[in-house]
This record gives sequence, structure tokens and C-alpha cells, in this order.
Amino acid sequence: MDNTSIITQVANPKEEEILSSSQEKVSQTNSSLKKHRSRSIFSPFFCCFRNYNVEPPVANNKACTLPPPAEENGNPPKSPAKYLLPEVSIKDYGKNCVVIDLDETLVHSSFKPISNADFIVPVEIDGTVHQVYVLKRPHVDQFLQKMGELFECVLFTASLAKYADPVADLLDQWGVFRARLFRESCVFHRGNYVKDLSRLGRELSKVIIVDNSPASYIFHPENAVPVQSWFDDMTDTELLDLIPLFEGLSQEEDIYSVLQSLRAR
Repeated sequence: MDNTSIITQVANPKEEEILSSSQEKVSQTNSSLKKHRSRSIFSPFFCCFRNYNVEPPVANNKACTLPPPAEENGNPPKSPAKYLLPEVSIKDYGKNCVVIDLDETLVHSSFKPISNADFIVPVEIDGTVHQVYVLKRPHVDQFLQKMGELFECVLFTASLAKYADPVADLLDQWGVFRARLFRESCVFHRGNYVKDLSRLGRELSKVIIVDNSPASYIFHPENAVPVQSWFDDMTDTELLDLIPLFEGLSQEEDIYSVLQSLRAR
């Protein structure tokens, strides 16, 4: 197994001179939203509406039954699986659910040594132990603690559990994540690991996904709060800037109206 295949990451512009054309294209929606970025305290919301040339399947957000997973190469869908999340706990009853990505959203990890790494996580690959160097995004501690107070929080990453689980153990000192979902919980759709929110077992109008990769939420873009990919900028304040938005969303019975109004600015 290739070392890097255990971590699902976007390309670091400092390390990649050429990005694929699908990553370089920016949608018209994004162009319109960028005009308002400097004028809104919710500017991080508008950073990542990129066109990944991935078409989502036609879906009904109000469906109450669990849909079959999307399949590659024309294979028939499997039988519907059970929901990914357990029943809501008494502690989180009535709260909205926030699905939070890991890599380039909360942390950046590398197999190359990083002098200022916050964590060094040993990962066994094909019988050999490799060291993964992890940098925490600025203000991630404050962000996670606030999210844990306001929402039912779920970690959902397309990386493998052998890497992501120990990173989450070190990152989440407060038990913010009520559940952790990894690559096997994603749907592999047209070359992308997609986080199908309809399979969580939560009412979609009460689910928000925070992710740096639009391809990850291509099935439910209306539920997304996009964030910019983060690698090593220690002056970054995006997570801190998002807290007021989430304080408002925590009070909403239906998150669609708020997120739609922000997109329309």
C-alpha cells in the first residue's frame, strides 16, 4: 500500500506546480460569491465553491428511507445498509448535527518530517511502521470545543481509520466527536470518496457538513459550509471566523434557509 493512500488530501499548492484542470476551474457561483467575501463576517463560507466536474445523483432530501449506495462502472447497487450513526443520545437530543472533515480542514499531515509538528503518529503499513507528522490548524481547539457545546458532532474523513483514529484521539481532548466515520463509510462515486449525508440516519434539514473538498459533499451541496484547504499558514483564522455562523445555525430548526441566504449574498 502506498503510504499516502491512507490519507485523503487535496494537493498542496506549495508542493504541486500543476493542478488538474478540474481543480483549477471555478464555478460561476464561486465567482459571484467572492465579490462579497471581504464584506461579510461569514467570508469563510464562500471560499470553496469549485467545479469538480462530478455530477451528483438525483436525490430527494426529504426521503425517509435509506438509499442504496452509488456504484462505479455500472454495477448494480447493493441492498440498503443500516444507518451510519447510532440513535441520538439524550445529551444531543434536539441539536443539529455537524459533520466535520479532518485533513486540510482541521489538520494537515505529512510523511515528511515537520519541525513544528503538534503530533507524531506511528502508522503501520504493510508490516512497516511509518511516522506521520501532524500540524493542527490555528484555533482548532477553540472551534472544536464550541462545536461540542452547540451540536452533535461527527468526524467524517475519507482517510483510513489506522491513521485518522489515533489523530482524532490526540486532537479531540474533550470528547467532541460523538462518532467517527472513515473511508469505508464513504460512497466511491466517479473517482471520489463522497460523504453521503442521507446515510447518517439524521434529518437532512438538521445536518451541516464542514469540509474543504466540494467533491466530498457533491450529493448534498446545500448542506455544506465550505472551508479553504489548510496546510501550514499559522496566521489562518478561518475556524475562529466560523464560530459566529455556527452559533446562529445551532438555533435553526431548518438549516437550509440560512445557508441558502448566505449563498445568495
